[in-house]
Amino acid sequence: MTDRRQEIHQLRRRLDEAEERRLAPFATPSRAGVRRRAENLPGEYRQAFAQDADRILHSRSYTRYIDKTQVFYLVENDHITHRVLHVQLVSKIARTIGRFLGLNEDLIEAIALGHDIGHPPFGHEGERVLHELCQEHGLPGFLHNVQSVRFLEEIERRGRGWNLTLQTLDGILCHDGEVHDARLAPDRAKDFSVFDREKEAKLADPGLPLRPMTLEGCLVRFADTVSYIGRDIEDAIELGLIQRSDLPPECVRVLGDTNGTIVYRLVSDLIVNGAQGDAIAFSPEISESLRRLKAFNYERIYLNPAIKRDLDRIEACYRALFADFLDAVRRDRRQSLIFRDFLEGMDDSYREGTPTTAIVRDFIAGMTDDYFLRAAAALGCALPRKAA
Repeated sequence: MTDRRQEIHQLRRRLDEAEERRLAPFATPSRAGVRRRAENLPGEYRQAFAQDADRILHSRSYTRYIDKTQVFYLVENDHITHRVLHVQLVSKIARTIGRFLGLNEDLIEAIALGHDIGHPPFGHEGERVLHELCQEHGLPGFLHNVQSVRFLEEIERRGRGWNLTLQTLDGILCHDGEVHDARLAPDRAKDFSVFDREKEAKLADPGLPLRPMTLEGCLVRFADTVSYIGRDIEDAIELGLIQRSDLPPECVRVLGDTNGTIVYRLVSDLIVNGAQGDAIAFSPEISESLRRLKAFNYERIYLNPAIKRDLDRIEACYRALFADFLDAVRRDRRQSLIFRDFLEGMDDSYREGTPTTAIVRDFIAGMTDDYFLRAAAALGCALPRKAA
């Protein structure tokens, strides 16, 4: 066994050396990966960021992506994008660009796969309701990027967390695909103390701008937008919310009018412009067209009342579940779902170090849409109805 471990160690060393010869000057080598807790795993052949990607992929939180809303919820249409497809698209798009720019594809994949793990049921609408509930119960507001970090660091593995690298966690915290950036350069002067301060500062001020510490994190932030902008348009057309002819002509001229063309032109532009120094950038024309297309999507899709069906019922279900689970923990009602499906088997450090209201937040945030609805039905809540 000792000989085998030595052989693996030599192979791993050669892999690290080959990687550093291949990577661009501003890329993040796997040897730079730093964890909050040092690990000694004899015979470990995976590089740090590849290990992160595997840990995220095999997490329980990742499994629950399969039934998490992306934009459109309660729709009887199997061709509408769910969260699991979105993160796969982000990963694929970012790795494609990263390959041309000489960046670390393992780090890109880890950030991309983990960036939306903290999304609660029913997407951004659910996030808004959970944000209000948290504030009403004395917690900081709810942000899905902060919750993504929380799941991976403090809740997975029964409260022990995955001990991911700083670079991966930072990319997840700073992904913010809602912000429009024409150019993004990394903020490299970070360690875990800076990361922890940024996480708390973001909760206190959700509008606080954060920059990833790596070029790979910057790229994932761009790829997040690239992956959803055209895909959301296709979904909206599929559901009859808009027509292709509604797209702004000036955007169509530059970016095209299909998801495939939009992705191709945005990716091509990032490949050409993103290799110029320590930054990821769009060209001015592409950046302006993307900004206008985002504004169109917000006006005609994301803020469209037609996609906010039964929002009052969703909010009522959130409030009923929060109140019931809070009561269950306080009164030690062991038959409750929060004990059976969440707290049982959790590490003592989680139970002892987490306020009751935060335990309820964590449980609800991790639910899939269908699990949420089943739990609400069990309380007798009036459920939102699915559209045909």
